[in-house]
Amino acid sequence: MTMSRIPALLAVALAASGLTVLSGAAPAAAATCPATASGGASVPFRTVEAECSATNGSAVGPDYTQASLASEASGRQAVRITTGQYVEFTLPAAANSINVHYSVPDGSSGRLTVSVNGTKLALPVTSRYSYVDTSWIPGAKTHHFFDDARLLLGQNLAAGAKVRVQADSGDVGQATIDLADFEQVGGAGTKPANALSVTDYGATANDASDDSQAFRNGLAAARSQGRELWVPSGRFEISSALQIDQTTVRGAGQWYTVLHGNNIFNNGSASGNIKLYDFAVFGDVTERNDGSPDNAFHGVLGTGSVVSGLWIQDTKCGLWLMNGASSNLTIENNRILDTQADGVNFDGAVTNSALRNNYLRNNGDDGLALWSNGQADSGNTIANNTVVQPNLANGIALYGGSNNTVSGNLVQDTNALGGGYLVANRFNSVPLSGTVTLSNNTALRAGALDPNWQFGVGALWFDARDQAITGVTVRVTGFTAIQSPYEAIQFIDGNGAGKPIQGITIDGVSVQGVGTFVAQSQTQGSVSISNLTASGVGVTGTYNCPYPTSIPRMTFTGSGNNGWTGTWGDCSTWPAPNSGPQQPPQSGTNLARGKAISSSSQQGGFPPSNANDGDANSYWESANNAFPQTLTVDLDAAASINKVTLRLPPSSAWGARTQTVTISGSTDGGSYTTLVGSRGYTFDPASGNTASVSFATTSQRFVRLTFTGNTGWPAGQASEFEVAAA
Repeated sequence: MTMSRIPALLAVALAASGLTVLSGAAPAAAATCPATASGGASVPFRTVEAECSATNGSAVGPDYTQASLASEASGRQAVRITTGQYVEFTLPAAANSINVHYSVPDGSSGRLTVSVNGTKLALPVTSRYSYVDTSWIPGAKTHHFFDDARLLLGQNLAAGAKVRVQADSGDVGQATIDLADFEQVGGAGTKPANALSVTDYGATANDASDDSQAFRNGLAAARSQGRELWVPSGRFEISSALQIDQTTVRGAGQWYTVLHGNNIFNNGSASGNIKLYDFAVFGDVTERNDGSPDNAFHGVLGTGSVVSGLWIQDTKCGLWLMNGASSNLTIENNRILDTQADGVNFDGAVTNSALRNNYLRNNGDDGLALWSNGQADSGNTIANNTVVQPNLANGIALYGGSNNTVSGNLVQDTNALGGGYLVANRFNSVPLSGTVTLSNNTALRAGALDPNWQFGVGALWFDARDQAITGVTVRVTGFTAIQSPYEAIQFIDGNGAGKPIQGITIDGVSVQGVGTFVAQSQTQGSVSISNLTASGVGVTGTYNCPYPTSIPRMTFTGSGNNGWTGTWGDCSTWPAPNSGPQQPPQSGTNLARGKAISSSSQQGGFPPSNANDGDANSYWESANNAFPQTLTVDLDAAASINKVTLRLPPSSAWGARTQTVTISGSTDGGSYTTLVGSRGYTFDPASGNTASVSFATTSQRFVRLTFTGNTGWPAGQASEFEVAAA
């Protein structure tokens, strides 16, 4: 599910990398191999990135820019080949099959050549399922550039063997290779004893005839007799959707049995005990139509159903569960690739069910979503799944619901209009309640620049778009965020209304490289973050700028954090992301703007925050006739400083005056050292009502002004309190 606009926020662009061409015919590594991460699904195949392989092609990326080819590639990198060029993969383990994740130019179809041990095999490729436009989704651009094509190689290869994917004469003239999956596929399964075969009811494999009625007859017979329905090897055409209840369908294996159709199963109702095992569903869905149920399974599964060992590709969604209650489901060990929308969506009223050990790649919306639409999804577990490159939403999303658990998953390389993991009250969902648990999840290069909001979305984010996140306990433990292009953790009301977020406890997090902030809050509330260790912070530790600006900032509590300090001070701008640790500020940078500031007193509507908000027309004023008074700014971290500038409003209504001030500094907020002794500073509207003083460079975190006199008014006054970096 995708995002929409939050008002009045400023743009930041993420710079794109161009192409790097490798010259010469000799094989060479195409590019730097991307970082990998543990966790997620245990799968029967091994993935090899094209950019980590020998090639005489051209490196594409890395690039995070929406609608660029590299941005939708695993690792944000790929290899482009033209006629006479190749990518040569080295097998990390024994295999007899290949599945290539590729892109070809829009409007093209044909083949590539797979060469192994002198044998050449044709690999069909097409752009038919790519270059998708969803104009009704704000911020969407042409996307979904990649698809998959698979082959059994006809021979068993040992680890270390070489397999080339190449563009020969007569093949497509250009292709971009992202990666290849290599698998040792076992033999086809055999018909279980006592099962009925769909071929006994008129289904015929590989003849392009419609097998829908034969399947209906077989399903009816299997249910009435309490027997399984067996589907042997081959491709069967299902032109009209099947209904299923209290029946098991078993195939010969996901490499052998293929049901071809855009909506294989569609249940308006079902009691349950549906078992779907070991076959593939290949659709022919070329555009996303949200009014059409073009899903491998659509509807209700009832109670106690199992979906296991399916390969689903080129449908709109893998499984979209709706039309009634489903419970105690097991959806496991499936491969869901290249869908136009979600991989799996629990569209309300799914309870006590498990989504586990599934592998998803190149989904056109959320990879895995629990959407409490009308009725709560409750008591479900999303465990040990891998989601790679959802290209129009999130990896894993909880939209409302109660007592759901997300554990041991890996989300990788998310694209625009979403982030890595989302917990939200969005899309009119039944609000979050009970206890929501996220444990031991990993996000790798997750998050992106949102084209509507024009700021980054987090690897882990919380959104109070429809309703405040209150009355729920959300516990996050063991979260790892690696190379997040923008912020690692985000709190927001996506409607820009400032609804609060409460009840979230984050404990035990590792942030390993982040483009902007470790924590980014754009709404109010209170959350606890403890034992979070960060390295490679791109800009600074925290962004805490609520929208609208009239509401309080987020209150962060917790302890045991290290490796991240500082708060972004200028809430009117967004920083561009950086790839490495924060750089020291340039000399003269005002370190005080937007930082936490306090005073010994204040007068009326003139709080201390007026003195470092960047607006010289607003000002702080202390209690009258009560010197001395202090104004103290916390720079968030010790910094090298050498100058303080004070301003009063530039209006000519402010007559000339002299204020007597002492400047002192502290590293801990307790013990202060005098930086500049007591002296008078003259403010004259004719020269901008500004006074400055320089001093020897010193490292301080807290800077304090002590006012003991003012010839123009019996109080301390400041419209801007600036502290300059040395």
